[in-house]
Amino acid sequence: MSLTVSPDLLQQAQHGEVDDAAFIDCIAGSLPYAWKLVTGLVGDLHAGNADFADNRTPPPDEAARGQLLRMMASDAMRATVERHLGVRLAFQNCHRVAVFRPDAHTAHRDFTTARAQLLNQTPELVDC
Repeated sequence: MSLTVSPDLLQQAQHGEVDDAAFIDCIAGSLPYAWKLVTGLVGDLHAGNADFADNRTPPPDEAARGQLLRMMASDAMRATVERHLGVRLAFQNCHRVAVFRPDAHTAHRDFTTARAQLLNQTPELVDC
């Protein structure tokens, strides 16, 4: 299961739209490793002047890797996290998450090219 959904949140979803704040709380509580990684990168981004901040450190275990993959693979989660944090997200391999300033179009485009994906490959990441 991707998320641990409270009965109240499930009931809200069954009766209509779910507000972003409630969904963010669910994401942060269900995927604490992924949430901490992304929010830490946002802090790094805001502390500097670069167009993006990224993570190159593999997760500590498969459970953490699973959290990261679930967050990044869900269009709904990614979009909500982006709106909430005011960034754009990008993802390579199984752990390289990057957060971009909203106006960093060139840096985001360059990060998400086939060339960038291929250059980020290493033998250790073939089956991650």
